[in-house]
Amino acid sequence: MSPLVQLAAEEAENPLIPPIPELVIGLIAFVIVFGFLAKKLLPNINKVLEERREAIEGGIEKAEAAQTEAQSVLEQYKAQLAEARHEAARLRQEAQEQGAALIAEMRAEGQRQREDIVAAGHTQIEADRKAAASALRQDVGKLATELAGKLVGESLEDHARQSRVIDRFLDELEEKAEASR
Repeated sequence: MSPLVQLAAEEAENPLIPPIPELVIGLIAFVIVFGFLAKKLLPNINKVLEERREAIEGGIEKAEAAQTEAQSVLEQYKAQLAEARHEAARLRQEAQEQGAALIAEMRAEGQRQREDIVAAGHTQIEADRKAAASALRQDVGKLATELAGKLVGESLEDHARQSRVIDRFLDELEEKAEASR
């Protein structure tokens, strides 16, 4: 056959439409492969997809349960925190009250001690004044007796007489001091 005849024979056949025997063999092969896939592979794929779906749903349920538990723990924590804050405020208030009471008590104690010290000082001053007055009376009495003895020209060594003269002299001094006030 000549190349022109061969080219004309090929043109008669449509390249888009396969020959019938090839089409039948291809269709039989497709049905065999599809059947094999439907019987063996598709159930395994469906089984794996179902397991995965259940795992995801179970994970979601576990996550929701964990979230619910976390929420309840958070609420408990917030309640405990509020209670602790309330307790801290109460303790702080008690401490302030105790501090104020302690300060008032210490002030009262300080005031009492001050008054005791002042009273003791007044008592000591009064005792010192009396001791000084007594010592002064004796010294003034001796000096007055000696001076009076020198003025009178006789001895005033008699104790009773000396005491009377001293007492009279000091009483006169006290009267003059009170009158001048």
